Amino acid sequence: MTSEPHIVVVDDHREIRDLVAAYLSRHGFRVSVAESGVALRRILERGTADLLVLDIMMPGEDGLSICRQIRGSNDLPIIFLTAMADDTDRIIGLELGADDYLVKPFNPRELLARVRAVLRRTSGASPPREASKDQIIDFHGWRLHVRRRELQSRDGLGVALSTAEFRLLKVFLDHPHSVLTRDELLDLTVGRTADPFDRSIDNQVSRLRKKIEPDPKNPTIIQTHWGGGYSLSVEVSVK
Repeated sequence: MTSEPHIVVVDDHREIRDLVAAYLSRHGFRVSVAESGVALRRILERGTADLLVLDIMMPGEDGLSICRQIRGSNDLPIIFLTAMADDTDRIIGLELGADDYLVKPFNPRELLARVRAVLRRTSGASPPREASKDQIIDFHGWRLHVRRRELQSRDGLGVALSTAEFRLLKVFLDHPHSVLTRDELLDLTVGRTADPFDRSIDNQVSRLRKKIEPDPKNPTIIQTHWGGGYSLSVEVSVK
C-alpha cells in the first residue's frame, strides 16, 4: 500500500491535466487524471482520493455540478481551477464548499503550495464522523448539531445549510462577540486571504442572515462593523 496522498486532476484539456499530473508526481504525490465527471467517478469507484483539482468550465457536466454532487455525500477536499472572468462561478464554488481556488493561467508551484496547505488543514483534523460525538450549539433560539450539520429553529424545524454557510456559522459560533475581518473569516473557513475585490464572505453572510435573522435587513445576530468585519452578537451555549 502506498502512503503518498492521492490527487485526482479533473480537466477537459489534456495539456493541463498532464502538466499538473507530472508536476505533482515529481513532488511526491500519487496522481490520477480524468477528463470528465464520468471518468472521475470511475476513479473514485476503484479507490479513495485525498484531494481533487477540479476545473470549473468543462463541457457537459461542469465542475460546479461535480462539486455539488460530491458535497452531498462527503468532505473530499476540492481546489477549483477557474478562468479569470469566472468571478461568479468562483464565488458559487466557494459557497458550495470548495476548499480553495486558483485562477488560470497559474504557476504550478502555487498550485503545489495550495494542495499542501489544503491537505494540512483537512488530513487528520478530526475523527471520522461516525465515531465522533455530536456537538450541540445553542444560540438565540437556534440549535446547531455540528456532526450532522443540521440547524434547527426554536420549534424544531430544520433549516438547510450549504457547506460554506455551515463553515461560516461554525466560525462565528466559535468566536462569539469577536469582530472578524473578511480576511480572518476567509482564513478560518477556507484557509486563505481575500483578493482585493473578493466579496464571497459578504455574499455568504447575506445568505446566512436570510436563514437565521428575524429581520435580515436589520440584523441582530450577525452584526456588521464598518471598516472592520462581522461579529456574532448573541450568547452561545455548547453541549
